[in-house]
Amino acid sequence: MTTPTWDPAQYLRHADHRARPFADLLARVPDLPSGRPRIADLGCGPGNVTALLAARWPTAHITGYDNSAEMLDRAHVEHEGPTRAGGHLDFTYADVRTWAPSEPYDLVISNATLQWVPGHAERFAEWLKGLKGGGTLAFQVPGNFDAPSHRLMRALADRHGVADTLRHEDAVLTPAAYLERLTSLGCAVDAWETTYVHVLHGEDPVLDWVKGTGLRPILTALADTPQARDTFLRDYRAALREAYPATPHGTPFPFRRVFVVARKEA
Repeated sequence: MTTPTWDPAQYLRHADHRARPFADLLARVPDLPSGRPRIADLGCGPGNVTALLAARWPTAHITGYDNSAEMLDRAHVEHEGPTRAGGHLDFTYADVRTWAPSEPYDLVISNATLQWVPGHAERFAEWLKGLKGGGTLAFQVPGNFDAPSHRLMRALADRHGVADTLRHEDAVLTPAAYLERLTSLGCAVDAWETTYVHVLHGEDPVLDWVKGTGLRPILTALADTPQARDTFLRDYRAALREAYPATPHGTPFPFRRVFVVARKEA
């Protein structure tokens, strides 16, 4: 799988829809054990949802971790600094594939990142060791790898010789599988799934959406061959228009997501 180059501006074009699952996840995270919590946000991106953590826990020291210099630059400029109640929000480089807690955390949280981490469920035990008693591991991941947007992407990627850049159907587990993994590690687990039906607007809005996320590995792989990139985008655009027809009210885009909140014993 290719490590993608990220474009914060493209990612944030659908920021309202992308932030909604994080808000739904955050609503199920219980109170944290510390009065001044220590929080890690794995895969913080441009920091827009990390800032929601500071709104929920304004006294917390929150660190957003990401491996994209482009995303971190945006986060530093727009969100870093003290919070309204004496907490602090900062951002730093880390690769979630190898990240491990270097201090005790009250909350380790991740929004739409772990699907990029092969074998991420094997990292749970190490992350839980870094949680304080009563602390929480919480994350949401897209569960739409069998949706037309991704099936068409994989088929075209295979035709264009870049299929090895992509995540596949096994990139994430089912809610039941996550529950089993984490209960076996001693956590109380709340796991569920939701299919959002986003109504997107503009010309080719589904293509515009995936350009910010799932399509990044292909765009990165084809960056040095503009003609091949443009041919791929032409074919993918046509396929998406057929799979997701526009209506007078916008283009409906069903999107399944998987959520997990796992609380460590006190």
